[in-house]
Amino acid sequence: MAKATFSRTTDTVPVLDQHRFDEAALTRWLAGHVEGFRAPVRLSQFQGGMSNPTFLAEDAGGRGYVVRKKPPGELLPSAHAVDREHLVTSALAGTAVPVARTLALCDDSTVIGTAFFVMQHVPGRIFHDPSLPDLTPAERTTIYDSMNATLAALHAVDYPNVGLADYGRAGGYMGRQVKRWSQQYESSKTDDIAEMYRLMAWLPANMPDDSETTIVHGDFRLENLIVHPNEPRIVAVLDWELSTLGHPLSDLAYNCLPYYWPEESLGDMRGLDPDTPGIPSEADYVAAYCRRSGRAGIPDWAFYLVLSLFRLAAIIQGVYYRGLQGNAASPEALLRRDLTRQLSKRACELVEKG
Repeated sequence: MAKATFSRTTDTVPVLDQHRFDEAALTRWLAGHVEGFRAPVRLSQFQGGMSNPTFLAEDAGGRGYVVRKKPPGELLPSAHAVDREHLVTSALAGTAVPVARTLALCDDSTVIGTAFFVMQHVPGRIFHDPSLPDLTPAERTTIYDSMNATLAALHAVDYPNVGLADYGRAGGYMGRQVKRWSQQYESSKTDDIAEMYRLMAWLPANMPDDSETTIVHGDFRLENLIVHPNEPRIVAVLDWELSTLGHPLSDLAYNCLPYYWPEESLGDMRGLDPDTPGIPSEADYVAAYCRRSGRAGIPDWAFYLVLSLFRLAAIIQGVYYRGLQGNAASPEALLRRDLTRQLSKRACELVEKG
């Protein structure tokens, strides 16, 4: 079945069996910590690839709340940090970056089994196909411009001034990314992909200045943005799990990956149809960001694209590896295996073009 091109933030399913918890305990906690909450609560779950299970809680007064929690089971110490998501989203509330208003954080895992936080429910649409096939050319242009402006606004935030001076390390972000994802690939590889090893050697040898530091989202793409229910504008940025302090151009390059998505790919993410009316060219999109951020241009643009492709290839290899632990015959797992090779090949093509 083809994936829907967009969904609404009211589209949910019954809570999955593996994510069930004590709803009565959550209700009692919400009543004591969220102003205006009225019991009882009706709980359902958002679908998608979110690593932190996310739920829609509707109270007796018709108000909607979003509960985002760590998954059950054993977790890596730094993974699924909902406290960091709560921190950065709260800090950005008074800035030009549109975010859902946070309401409460619970770090007591005895309440519903894991830590969680609560934020306002933002009505809107989430688009899964970056070509926006259901919209008019004018709407596509406006949404892409709003996405571009949102990313530039994020990178313009004075992060020490909003309480995020210690949200990450200043400088050296891209070097750390290369090291981290090289190690991750080595620990989860199932085949020796020559292109990955070539990139692991090329990236450190071609690193541009790595000192610029802003807040970076880490997964900034159309599918992690809420678009207004009826208007072509971004009203909230979602999924801050990979956010930290880092180099802003790594965020921009990742945002531009649909322009480079392998044509043969059948994976979860999608590339852009270059012939879609209203979608800006990559050059125009990057130029708009440069105007907004006061840059004359980006001399090492290919490097940032190669790094983003390499990083995503390593992430997808890890997903494939973990999938094999549960079901080696999974068709989805096999698609991800091919995608790691396709992404690293595309990155090497960019290296060859200079």
